[in-house]
Order: sequence, then C-alpha cells, then structure tokens
Amino acid sequence: MAFGRLERNPGAQPMSQINMTPLIDVMLVLLVIFIITAPLMAGSLKLDLPRTAAAAPGAAPAFIAVALDAEGRLFLDEQPADAAAVQERARQAARRNPATEVQLRADKRVPYGRVAELIGWMHAAGLTRVGFVTETPAGP
Repeated sequence: MAFGRLERNPGAQPMSQINMTPLIDVMLVLLVIFIITAPLMAGSLKLDLPRTAAAAPGAAPAFIAVALDAEGRLFLDEQPADAAAVQERARQAARRNPATEVQLRADKRVPYGRVAELIGWMHAAGLTRVGFVTETPAGP
C-alpha cells in the first residue's frame, strides 16, 4: 500500500478557441440573402403614368430624368429633390449641352399647373427639349 496521493484524472479542460466554421457559414448565408433581396428593397418610384398608343421610347444621348408623384413631390433620377436642386441641375446640364433632353414622368393625378411650372423652370434654365414619358396600353 502506498501512502501517497492517488492519481486523479484532471478532467476536461475548458476550450480556449472559438470554432469559426459555423460563424462563417451563417455569415455566408446572410450575405447571399442580402444579395438576393437588395434589388427588391431598392424602392423605385411608383407612378401611375398616362397611357397612350402613340408612345414610343426615344433614345436621347444626354437627358435629365425628372419625376412628379401624385402628391406633387419632385424627384431627380428617382431621388427626392427640391425645386432649387432641380433648377440647378437643369442649369448645369444646359451649360454642358443645350440639347440635353428633360424626360418628364408625371403621375396622371398631378395638376397641369404643376407640370407647366416644371417645364417653365427647364425653359428658364436653357433646356427646350422636354419629353413626356408615358406607358403603352396593355392590350389590343
């Protein structure tokens, strides 16, 4: 018989490392989800454009896209803008190229006076080519 200490099994030691594989898997799945849903979340401007059978898309080499929604709010390239920003952008475009076209998308519920005011701003800035963007009818 030995009168010494008995050998004890030290047991499980705490793990001091993080297993990165599950974390990377979760992050890759989230990345794929964001890549797929990002184009869907980009809110494009919803307008109820007038319909006409004579509408044909034109190819303008230089243009400014201006939109008026049903509440009369202004948008430059689908981004909200105020009147001063629209007028300044029109002046800059007229200085670069006086033949720049203004592609105007106005909801059909916008009063004509608001559209005429916008056209007046464009003419005052030096842009005389204004194109009205419409939709073609859906049926025969």
